Amino acid sequence: MINRVVLVGRVTKDVEVRKTTSGLSVAQFTVACNRRQSANTPERQADFINCVAWRQTADFMSQYCKKGSLVGVEGRIQTRNYDNAEGRRVYVTEVICDSVQLLARPNQTGAPVANNPQPSMNNTYPADDFTNNAFDDNGFDDFTSGVSLDISSDDLPF
Repeated sequence: MINRVVLVGRVTKDVEVRKTTSGLSVAQFTVACNRRQSANTPERQADFINCVAWRQTADFMSQYCKKGSLVGVEGRIQTRNYDNAEGRRVYVTEVICDSVQLLARPNQTGAPVANNPQPSMNNTYPADDFTNNAFDDNGFDDFTSGVSLDISSDDLPF
């Protein structure tokens, strides 16, 4: 069986990291991804996908990913459930991130600039070592050139 997910999209709000009782960093964030359009669908549609990053990846995201950052996410889908305050069972499906890559370098004003790849941050890398893992060919150059995702705050589901 295979459970792998690869997403390319924009972070919908600034990433905040929380700590578990045992001291592990965890970041929950949402990635907006354009849905492939058919010829008879005039308006652009997007999916908002919940993601969770742990440890150094969470710390990396809180420091370098802002609202609107273009990211590449690789991970697996996980479904969990809990009982809410009314006693009803709630199911949550999310992507558990193995790695997150910044696909655009932010400019001086904080807005992303396309086609300037940043290094990835995997859970296996030391937190301060990501600058030594830069690469020239990120595999997303064809996707990011000329493609933009225009999302206003009114489009977000929260």
